[in-house]
Amino acid sequence: MKIIKRDGHIVDYCPDKIETAINKANLEVEEEERVTEQQIRNIIKYIEGLKKKRMLVEDIQDVIEMRLMALGKYALAKQYITYRYTRELVRRSNTTDLSIKELINGESEYWNTENSNKNATVVTTQRDYLAGITSTDITRRFLLPEDVVKAHDEGIIHFHDADYFAQNALHNCDLINLEDMLMNGTNINGVMIERPHRFLTAMTIATQLITAVNSSQYGGCTITLTHLAPFVRSSYENYLKKYKARKLPKDQVEKFAKEDLKREVIDGVQTFQYQINSMTTTNGQAPFLSVCMYLGETEEYKEELAMIIEEVLKQRTAGMKNEKGVYITPAFPKLLYVLEEDNMNPKGKYYYLTKLAAKCTAKRMVPDYISEKVMKELKKNEYGEGDCYPCMGCRSFLTPDRSISLGNIAKAKNYVEGKGKYYGRFNQGVVTINLPDIALTSGKDMDIFWKVFDERLELCHKALQIRHKRLSKVTSDVAPILWQHGALARLEKGESIHDLLHHGYSTISLGYAGLYECVKYMTGHSHTDGGKGKEFGLAVMEHLNDACKKWKAEEDIDYSVYGTPIESTTYKFAKCLRDRFGKIKGITDRDYITNSYHVPVFEEIDAFTKLKLESEFQRLSPGGAISYIETPNLENNLDTVMEVIKFIYDNIMYAELNTKSDYCQECGYTGEILIDENLEWYCPNCGNRDHDKLNVARRTCGYIGTNFWNKGRTQEIKERVIHIDNKDDE
Repeated sequence: MKIIKRDGHIVDYCPDKIETAINKANLEVEEEERVTEQQIRNIIKYIEGLKKKRMLVEDIQDVIEMRLMALGKYALAKQYITYRYTRELVRRSNTTDLSIKELINGESEYWNTENSNKNATVVTTQRDYLAGITSTDITRRFLLPEDVVKAHDEGIIHFHDADYFAQNALHNCDLINLEDMLMNGTNINGVMIERPHRFLTAMTIATQLITAVNSSQYGGCTITLTHLAPFVRSSYENYLKKYKARKLPKDQVEKFAKEDLKREVIDGVQTFQYQINSMTTTNGQAPFLSVCMYLGETEEYKEELAMIIEEVLKQRTAGMKNEKGVYITPAFPKLLYVLEEDNMNPKGKYYYLTKLAAKCTAKRMVPDYISEKVMKELKKNEYGEGDCYPCMGCRSFLTPDRSISLGNIAKAKNYVEGKGKYYGRFNQGVVTINLPDIALTSGKDMDIFWKVFDERLELCHKALQIRHKRLSKVTSDVAPILWQHGALARLEKGESIHDLLHHGYSTISLGYAGLYECVKYMTGHSHTDGGKGKEFGLAVMEHLNDACKKWKAEEDIDYSVYGTPIESTTYKFAKCLRDRFGKIKGITDRDYITNSYHVPVFEEIDAFTKLKLESEFQRLSPGGAISYIETPNLENNLDTVMEVIKFIYDNIMYAELNTKSDYCQECGYTGEILIDENLEWYCPNCGNRDHDKLNVARRTCGYIGTNFWNKGRTQEIKERVIHIDNKDDE
């Protein structure tokens, strides 16, 4: 028999625990009220005679109480109930000790692999984790209802970021309004930051602002290089003045000014890259930053923007040096390159930038690609016009609803009347539904499936409402950099952020995971089959969207369907499914479930078919999505990279190429560090297995991870198939 504990974990039945509990109660009553050893054994036999495969620990305790009363041992039964209640109080008041001990001692696989960009042994990370353990404890005991906690523990849903939820001021992802802060001034820790007069200064200030913003929330944040382009021109004008003052000929003035400007752009980009990767936020890690490169955002400063983009791509291609002085792939910032007519035409002026982007992708896995053409087809504003803008963090996309008629509710100083506004908007948080669990609960009965689906959706809805209500009490004072000084708004002191949570200004996300396993179990087919499986998969996605539309209409809150980047949760969900339903071939027999709508990593499929198929599902994940293909080393095959990029431009809104660029510090090997049958990483050249001497970079679920992964994610990485041939290697 298996016992389901209060936290959802399943353990083996142990009769000794029953005997111990009754004996402790025995000691607290008079001798005539006690039960004998034989009577205790009879109670145990009665429980075992029920012949249950599984029992809740609460049900066993109920049976014990009834048997004690049946024996006329009312005082003992009362004492046992008191003992049970006391134990429950102890559990509720002291749930953090073990987690803290495991974290500090480095004993926990969970904490050591919880985030592939965090090192749990470093004091700054431990400080964040310690606060997170306390927050999670408070969240579970005081802030969430029992049904939400129970569903979270059992892997039915996942209430994301409980380790930050106790602080009611914190939210998820941002699109930082860097333009407003740089052009109109801002404030960090009571220090006024005025408009910079040159590019290098602007880049330095930008990194400080990004770190401050990232320390005031818990998700990813995004800026665009467009907001830095005006300062390139400012620097150029300063250099022109300098050389004109020397009364040099015009051609020399321009020549020297351009040379100085080029050096400053190089220095500015280098400063930005160094600082982003060396700074630490209050979350105990480098800022989770994405940087957008979109020529179409400006006409006035397009030349200056192109200069910055070129240098960013060149320096990122080179990489950053590790402790051995060897260039490796850095995790941050994530780069977002927008494909548009100006840079996709081989005869166009900016096609050279796309070729640089392809070279960078082949070497360093970034940039990721946003198709302006496809995005404008999918993201229509209230007037039916297509919009293009970057995601918040790794994949969270805002919807364009009422982006114009909302007006300037954030009181931004760079607001333009009648124009859609995206920078300064944000995401309130995520709750994810476990789709395979719904399928397995239904036992393949379609009527039961849709009924359970609706019940689970309402549970997610309840949890999302709790997130929203907690944020709705926040005033601008809790994070001045966000709400008062331009990152997200310029509200007055003490002013509520309530309006920014409604009217489509910000999103709140219904996440989903495991579409493949759900479809496979219900239909016997993958959702890639082009028939019954695909049809059912699309119906599931439509149902998620219908729920969000209904909630949105009723509450004026922008619920959106979000393809969750489950990192450690993919392992948790898989374990919970196996505990609840056993090992089912092709469904629960792996230590991970498939992210969002993705084709499962082990399914053989070519790159173009995969991207085309996933584009149909990406359309139904408007609040957040990303697709990818796995490739071999394509550094010597850039024509193939360009072919994929062209396909992305024509067919899918947001996609990336996953390459390998690893390094072994022991022997100097560069290439792909491998995973053995025991899920251990090793150098194929010298056999080195020391994580501290291996530099490994893999796309985890949107961002690049460089600090290794839990067992489930490692298995998923190991099983990834290649989606494209390397023609030059044949």
